Amino acid sequence: MKMNESSGGQDKKPAGNHKRPFSSINYGMDTSPEGRLVIREVLNATEAGLGNGETPIFPISVFQLKAGVNYNVDDPNYDLFRQACRVSAKRLFPNFTNVDAPYNLQYYKEGDYNSVVATMGCRTRVMSNVNGPEQSGSRGNFSFVTINLPKLALEAKGNLDEFFRLYDKYITICHDYLLFRLKTIEEKHVYNFPFLMGQGVWLDSDKLKPTDKIKDVLKHASYSIGFCGLAECLVALTGKHHGQSETAQELGLKIVGHLRKRTDEYTKLETRNWTTFGTPAESTAGQFQRANRKVYGIIKGVTDRDYMTNSSHVPVYFPICAHDKIRIEAPYHALCNAGHIAYIEMDGDPTKNISAFEAVVRAMHDADMGYFSINHPVDRDPVCGYTGIIANECPHCHRKEIIRGTFHIDRL
Repeated sequence: MKMNESSGGQDKKPAGNHKRPFSSINYGMDTSPEGRLVIREVLNATEAGLGNGETPIFPISVFQLKAGVNYNVDDPNYDLFRQACRVSAKRLFPNFTNVDAPYNLQYYKEGDYNSVVATMGCRTRVMSNVNGPEQSGSRGNFSFVTINLPKLALEAKGNLDEFFRLYDKYITICHDYLLFRLKTIEEKHVYNFPFLMGQGVWLDSDKLKPTDKIKDVLKHASYSIGFCGLAECLVALTGKHHGQSETAQELGLKIVGHLRKRTDEYTKLETRNWTTFGTPAESTAGQFQRANRKVYGIIKGVTDRDYMTNSSHVPVYFPICAHDKIRIEAPYHALCNAGHIAYIEMDGDPTKNISAFEAVVRAMHDADMGYFSINHPVDRDPVCGYTGIIANECPHCHRKEIIRGTFHIDRL
């Protein structure tokens, strides 16, 4: 089991880096009796909920899928995978991460838990490291900057050459900004980060004294350039998004692939872990949209909604079957080595058919998606606070007046 922390949580109250820590736990791979016990009880606690049956958000719960460990019926932890599906069908958590995806499997070494991919619940992924051990533990993302793709498309007025010229310009600006930020942070001392550095949590920080600067150990971090609004960008450039057109899909992969090419080049040139990010910032999707609408007005399929579509998702309002959504979004996961996620929406109460729920999880795994989850309506009793699937009456206080389907995670 791994526990990750980040300053990128959804709680907006100020703390160490503007926000309170965002915590996640990754589990599912330990086949020892003790490890299986811990996994089972974490799932039991998630299923039970909090005091009034509320669905717990933090720590984000992530189940690691691996053939030979828990994915096949005869695997030693298959029963725990089945339990994870049952709990997620009720609580929306755990999410699932795919150790078998080629870009994760290349790091996997049997028996070495540090080689197993672990992700933040906000989709942040850290694995490759040009300056030391390649692992997800004891490391993190230094920071990321997000590019407003629809703005570039609108500025380019549909001209692809002009779009890519602007794209390169802003990739360079993002790169330079992150180095400027680094120049400030790397001068800080271990005592400025009493837990992360002072307790030796960060890789190699245990070799430093409290008065040492942290510059040398930040070489293990990833430095990420992200993007938002691919779907709206494609509509502005081609008239259709990648869920509507194979031509748009090809262009979408070219756009994200170009960013990955640039970050890979920075990695080789600077010996620093530059990566491409399918940005998770839901608030950014709204801020970008408002800014675009102010300049360009309301444009159908581009700025006519309150939020642009997050990262490389097919828009949630677009009617599409799960199979096609998975097929379209999966290739972007291999390109976004700093983090990615996919969501499938299920109607009704998935707890009534766990096998169908598991089948969707398997489809996402088999398509080589790296991190994914299934959303579904969850009900809330506004009086007692119970959150979960409610049939005819609240199982906590037995009221019959409820609010239906109000709780979804990252639907942008």
